[in-house]
Amino acid sequence: MVTAELALAVPALALVTALCVWSVGAAAAHLRCLDAARSGARELARGEPLDRVRELTSARAPDGARVEILDRGGGLVAVRVQVTVAMVTGWPRSPAITVGGEVVAAAEQGVTPWPP
Repeated sequence: MVTAELALAVPALALVTALCVWSVGAAAAHLRCLDAARSGARELARGEPLDRVRELTSARAPDGARVEILDRGGGLVAVRVQVTVAMVTGWPRSPAITVGGEVVAAAEQGVTPWPP
């Protein structure tokens, strides 16, 4: 009887553990995306060139992240960073979730936030 219960409990515990590890990894990737977007928006608001902003943001973002630089109008700029986190890397049918964030910043006084 104990063997049957153990045979059912071990796979369930393994699945719960895998889901917990995946969710912690997704949360970490989300925080890294927000941090990268925040850095990029701050640089863009200071008037840094777009190529430099994209380079700095990509360096702070997780591997495989997509970086978008957006113009919100009215002196506002935004940087969006997103990444897809798979449960099992390299497995084609692995469950995956897309996490990321967008940060909006106001351009500093005297700075043109977007290329003319």
